[in-house]
Amino acid sequence: MTPIWDGGYAREILPILAEASLITVQATLMGFALALVLGLLFAAGRLYGPPGLRLAFGAVVEFIRSTPLLIQIFFLYYVMPDFGLTLDALPTGVLALGLHYGAYCAEVYRAGLDNVPKGQWEASIALNLSPWNTFRRIILPQAIPPVVPALGNYLVALFKETPLLSVIAVLELMQTAKILGSESFQYTEPITLVGLFFLAFSLVSAALIQRLERHLNRRPGRQRTP
Repeated sequence: MTPIWDGGYAREILPILAEASLITVQATLMGFALALVLGLLFAAGRLYGPPGLRLAFGAVVEFIRSTPLLIQIFFLYYVMPDFGLTLDALPTGVLALGLHYGAYCAEVYRAGLDNVPKGQWEASIALNLSPWNTFRRIILPQAIPPVVPALGNYLVALFKETPLLSVIAVLELMQTAKILGSESFQYTEPITLVGLFFLAFSLVSAALIQRLERHLNRRPGRQRTP
């Protein structure tokens, strides 16, 4: 009778999956960094830009949020080269993850920025501060800490979406596990190990997010919402 779990095979493929996990982590961190920047840009444009810019950013955000990430990955990799934008598989995946989750992060940022009292802007104008300095030194430090948990949730969600990059042949964890399974006809071990990798990374990410949240809440002068 064939054993359900082959410990020797699991130990054999563990280093291969560990190496593939570096690609997954790289795509996650780069994609999330891009999402944070784009999300802030989208949110600021929708809140403080001229009417035309607000409408354009709003349309972009809603379009991205309303279409599946898988379709966006296919579009960037297979369609955009016809328009002159050709990227390798991994940069395409990072761009797709960044755009997709940037749209979601934009709504989180917008909620945080909306929560800052409008009087902060008026007081800054009275003190003759420029709009850029007001936004960077007054508004953002108050808007970001309350939304850190929501942004952290999107980090974990983005990490769990990286297997979709296998459709454009990025050799991340899931793609590597499928290749190993097809070579040995043993799928239980690689898929189970991939699940454990994702569980471990998600738990570590959640712990780091909680630590960051506690650190921000302990900062001197931090305003607490009653």
